[in-house]
Amino acid sequence: MPQIIAVLDFGSQYTQVIARRIRECNVYSRIYHYATPAATLKADGVCGLILSGGPSSVYSPKAPLPDKAVFDLDVPVLGICFGIQLMGHLLGGEVAHGARREYGLGRIEIFGESPLFSGLPSSFKVWNSHGDKLLKLPAGYRTVARTENSEFAAIEDDSRRFYGLQFHPEVFHTEHGVEIIKNYLYGICGCTGDWSMAGYIESSVAAIREKVGKSHVILGLSGGVDSSVAAALIHRAIGDQLTCVFVDNGLCRKNEVAAVEKLFKDNFHMDLRTAHAADTFLTALAGVTEPEKKRKIIGKTFIDVFDSEVQKIGPVDFLAQGTLYPDVIESVPIENNPASLIKSHHNVGGLPAKMKLKLLEPLRELFKDEVRRLGHELGLPDSVIWRQPFPGPGLAVRCIGEIKKEYLDILREADAILLEEMKAATDENGVSWYRKVWQSFCVFLPLRSVGVMGDERTYDYVIALRIVESVDAMTADWARVPHELLAKVSSRIINEVKGVNRVCFDISSKPPATIEWE
Repeated sequence: MPQIIAVLDFGSQYTQVIARRIRECNVYSRIYHYATPAATLKADGVCGLILSGGPSSVYSPKAPLPDKAVFDLDVPVLGICFGIQLMGHLLGGEVAHGARREYGLGRIEIFGESPLFSGLPSSFKVWNSHGDKLLKLPAGYRTVARTENSEFAAIEDDSRRFYGLQFHPEVFHTEHGVEIIKNYLYGICGCTGDWSMAGYIESSVAAIREKVGKSHVILGLSGGVDSSVAAALIHRAIGDQLTCVFVDNGLCRKNEVAAVEKLFKDNFHMDLRTAHAADTFLTALAGVTEPEKKRKIIGKTFIDVFDSEVQKIGPVDFLAQGTLYPDVIESVPIENNPASLIKSHHNVGGLPAKMKLKLLEPLRELFKDEVRRLGHELGLPDSVIWRQPFPGPGLAVRCIGEIKKEYLDILREADAILLEEMKAATDENGVSWYRKVWQSFCVFLPLRSVGVMGDERTYDYVIALRIVESVDAMTADWARVPHELLAKVSSRIINEVKGVNRVCFDISSKPPATIEWE
């Protein structure tokens, strides 16, 4: 078991960033609810504790407070932003609203020796996001750095190994932030950097074998990153005890079914069953135009088809899913905090209750970027590892209104052209535009416009291009791709896809629009 750095989540928008920065330093991190008992942390064997930031004031009646016994665990503690204020408030200091709030870039001045700042310059830029601040230090603490608006920008009680930062070292905007985190991990907590993808594969394979034993595992393979990596990892562990089912719902991209079968059947030699159910799905969707109703029909039909395939396989004990760490982290329930709801995810729920199978989720400890690295270690091709997000309902949410095979065929051809050109075009650094953006896809609009082709009047359909930049899909902006690229895509679609005579480019952001059209 690798060393664990615990991150107590007090509702910060940066909590996951903290955890990821730690893992990028080859140290394993785990996010815990702020009220996790100290006894639980001790039992888990944490070797360091980070108190995250958060939107609350320590004096709020509903302020999230930790188990005070966490300060008696005899492990180094680092409080960040709200975390430093908690330390002051709970350990005998004083916190108050600042005369002015401190948001955005500031400059820190370091004037005391501290292991947190070992090897760093005496002044550099940091990112602030706070209104309250420390006014009085708890007993045993001293201040080692200040900013323009905070006398206690960095504090420490070296004898107890307690440290506090009023700024955010985890964000990209803070200069030397990674070095500060490394100093905490290696210089203060004594971490050895034993967290790696190779080590994760080894431990996961052993854990999967122990959990599954001689039982049989079923996995619904979509061809996306998460399910593909989960399949490759589980197959390495138990081989033919895994059966993958790929449901061809008729809503896939061009040549997608053949590509999935070639990769997993021919290259990985997996037991892959393809359920050819396009007609079943299209019949169920006939005449339906309301987006949410379409989604529900697709979901129900998928479960029915998947269940039918499982019955053909024989006794199955486990359902494997590509659930990731962000999907299972419970957001802190703080009033007026938009992250207060538990994130629901299409991987979590539905099938297990109906089919009475035990869950196997080998990726639930990983972030998305780690899953990509894991996929690379397992030998998956870049075409899978770097595939852009694709919606569960497939092209149904990119075909506006009623779903018809004619519409889907047009959309498939147009979409294939867009993706081909996005992968071929590169920026000034040689990076493909497909890799640069979050998503790029076509949308079929069931309306016709007049055009002229070969001196003849046409009356054909419209394709919209949706190309967006995003970090987490919560917000997004339309990508400023080169006009030459857009022109080439438009020209090819109009000339090569029968039934299309007009191409539009969607320049709306999220919010107020969504990334998908339905």
